[in-house]
Amino acid sequence: MKLLHPLRCLAVLLGVFMASAYCPPIDSPKYLNPKFSTEERVTDLVSRLTLKQKIKLLMYTSTAIDSAGLKVPAYNWWNECLHGVARAGKATVFPQSIALAATFDPALAGRVAAAISDEARAKYEQFSRADKRGIYQGLNFWTPNINIFRDPRWGRGMETYGEDPYLTGQLAGAFIRGIQGDNPKYFKAIATVKHFAVHSGPEASRSRFDAVVSDRDFYQTYTPAFKTCIQDAKAYSVMCAYNRFRGEPCCGSTFLLHDVLRQQWGFNGFIVTDCGAVGMFHKKGTHEVVPTPEQAVALAIKAGVDLECGSTFNALDKALAQKLVTEAELDVALERLFTARFKLGFFDDPKENAYTRIPYSTVESAAHVGLALETAQKSIVLLKNENNTLPLAKTIKTLAVVGPNADDEEVPLANYHGFPSRVVTPLAGLRTRLPNTKILYAKGSRHTAEVPSLNLVPTDYLFTTAAANVHGLTAEYFPNNKFEGQPTLSRVDKTVDFYWINDLPVKGFDRQNFSVRWRGYLKAPVSGRYSLGVYGYDQGQLLLNDSAVVDINDEHEAQLRYKVLTLEAGKTYKLELRFASSKAAPLVKLKWEVPGQDLQAQAVEVCKQANAVVLCMGLSPRIEGEAMKGFAVDGFFEGDRTKLKLPDTQLALIKAVQALGKPVVLVLLNGSAVAVNWENEHLPAIVEAWYGGQQAGNALADVLTGAVNPSGRLPVTFYTSETQLPAFDNYSMQGRTYRYFAGQPLYEFGYGLSYSSFTYSGLKVAAAAALGQPVTVSATVRNSGARAGDEIVQLYLANTTSKNQPELRTLKGFRRVTLKPGELRTVTFQLAAADFSTIDDAGQRVLNPDAFTISVGGRQPTKSARTGQVLTQALRLTGTPKALKR
Repeated sequence: MKLLHPLRCLAVLLGVFMASAYCPPIDSPKYLNPKFSTEERVTDLVSRLTLKQKIKLLMYTSTAIDSAGLKVPAYNWWNECLHGVARAGKATVFPQSIALAATFDPALAGRVAAAISDEARAKYEQFSRADKRGIYQGLNFWTPNINIFRDPRWGRGMETYGEDPYLTGQLAGAFIRGIQGDNPKYFKAIATVKHFAVHSGPEASRSRFDAVVSDRDFYQTYTPAFKTCIQDAKAYSVMCAYNRFRGEPCCGSTFLLHDVLRQQWGFNGFIVTDCGAVGMFHKKGTHEVVPTPEQAVALAIKAGVDLECGSTFNALDKALAQKLVTEAELDVALERLFTARFKLGFFDDPKENAYTRIPYSTVESAAHVGLALETAQKSIVLLKNENNTLPLAKTIKTLAVVGPNADDEEVPLANYHGFPSRVVTPLAGLRTRLPNTKILYAKGSRHTAEVPSLNLVPTDYLFTTAAANVHGLTAEYFPNNKFEGQPTLSRVDKTVDFYWINDLPVKGFDRQNFSVRWRGYLKAPVSGRYSLGVYGYDQGQLLLNDSAVVDINDEHEAQLRYKVLTLEAGKTYKLELRFASSKAAPLVKLKWEVPGQDLQAQAVEVCKQANAVVLCMGLSPRIEGEAMKGFAVDGFFEGDRTKLKLPDTQLALIKAVQALGKPVVLVLLNGSAVAVNWENEHLPAIVEAWYGGQQAGNALADVLTGAVNPSGRLPVTFYTSETQLPAFDNYSMQGRTYRYFAGQPLYEFGYGLSYSSFTYSGLKVAAAAALGQPVTVSATVRNSGARAGDEIVQLYLANTTSKNQPELRTLKGFRRVTLKPGELRTVTFQLAAADFSTIDDAGQRVLNPDAFTISVGGRQPTKSARTGQVLTQALRLTGTPKALKR
């Protein structure tokens, strides 16, 4: 029997139980003994490692160690929770980040993040109890993406909080606090701010692109949100970017990772590479700054990288042998990584950490689903509402809901998503919210002319035999993911449309270890070119007449794979579909697009029967997103966009429906700004709904029917065309975003309408202030409309004299306020001395006695702002110029 520590014995003798006094057996190693400091425990653990073990632990697939005196469980550092716990089975899916940004509500962002981290902890504890320690089963999350959405053509801009550094920092800071928790000893989870730095496309060239910007742009635009998140929100992890910065790969940049992060800002967490970034140091066709893998890993370690997402760190043994790097440098990185694991509580008694007791029932709980709904409601932006077209009357008899985004369950989930029990599409939401209205539906168009729009293959065209006399497919269900042995269940499935997130095909099956094989025949209704494929997660293969059509094999995202085939009417084709599950969200759907359909004509006929039309158009995560290699169609290239307007096939549908003379509401679902110029001129109502998560349809229906007063504001500028912008790969901020764009946008940053109206009065700010002192600004906002609503009060600052300040204006404060009809609220802002600073030509942050214009209102102080919407006042700073820290 092992002896206990004397202090524990004393506590027992005294009848005292101290929950915080976990004492392991007396002969336990120091790293397991909580009486020592975290630093001492980490140092002890690292000292026990062999060189081979150290190398393995510096890669994201950190292997288990079980040797004399040392037991370290395996840990996979790659986890995602951009807008919900991603890729790890069931989870609540909140609106995409760009939608959260449109709420202008940091408190809400914090609540969303707290809900996400609750689910993350609950899932981690369950995975750990089952000794499951693979990818997406950990607690270090590579979120949030705080790159500035400087150009709407960037396909990953949907992952960000928009184009403004201040808004991004405020929202991301709240999100990080929600993820990491407020326990003084333990993290609930760890947030990773990414991608550091100066990173926002193009996707196709991210592995070889060199971003060269001025110090002014670097410190005024590209890094303020990172600084806020590190210094104020205490983010404990940073991910370096793929691209180069001023000639150096970001993941090999001493300037970025050491000089800025650690010296200037005092960052004490750990740095992880973007996935595969170190390999890009030397591989042909990428940065090629060094010739060998061992030189690449040495460059990363010496610059300050602690953890690699990739496998190039396997070359660390050669780098050590060649004296390119030292073991002591590896120890520094390992100590940072193990500090993170200790702060997550991995080496302590679980009873000491309250986060370990978060119940699994929190995952997709009713409260979290309700929060997803609230977030989606607050994110929706009303862009136009001529003649009070909205809200729709709940007594409307017949409503047409049309468009490629009206009933597509993939679209609201965006990218980096989890798996909810149910996704509510706009069509489903309107049917729920308008139960007494006849709702007609038609797809109307593809997203783009070149990309087919696949639907489920109905049972009418599936048969168990070549004689085509029994509908369905013969299915065999195996209790392993190898199709081995005898099937546990054999049956006929009418079609393949399965999503086993809450149930399983056979009781007792392991969700992450079973397989299904469907066999039968497909009978083509017409002759022509079909698009036939599978939407699935995670492994599958479709065969037709014993020839492979498509393969599904991706541990990261659900995939839609299809192939264009020529089929003959009336002919039967032997079909086999194999599906194997090794992940916690088994999903498989057999899909096709039948040739010869006139989607637009079908939609027009539906709209003719309706009293009003809701057109659900926009984009899709299947055409905008991350590194879509090989994808190139009109308006899109490898995840990015080349045009800002809606694809021609969608605009043709919109024009055809508008010509009917019906009241038309255009709803946009997308992750980036769209140039809807014709639409704005010819349609009475336009709504931006983003990618709204699992409750997107209900939230949209609530806004369209007036149950919710819209309150979202644009976190990005909507330009009239890409021709208004500089070249996409030009990283200078001149001519970009509302801060530097001098042209006339279609819709400005911060813009959004309400079913109510708000007026401002009583702006109070001193006419002059001493340099270096804070400045107080206040104004009164009144709900001058007939219904309650939320207003986003925005404060903009413009330097009107300094040659160092090319910004037209910049957001320095905002507040969401809820007001009843006629209610008044005085809103007060405190501007810090640094808010008035500029970056001079030498790259230094300075305070000068400049003149400023301060504006407070519900939008920017542009020429289109009506009287009462925005108040402005001049302010002059007086005193001696001062230098500030950058």
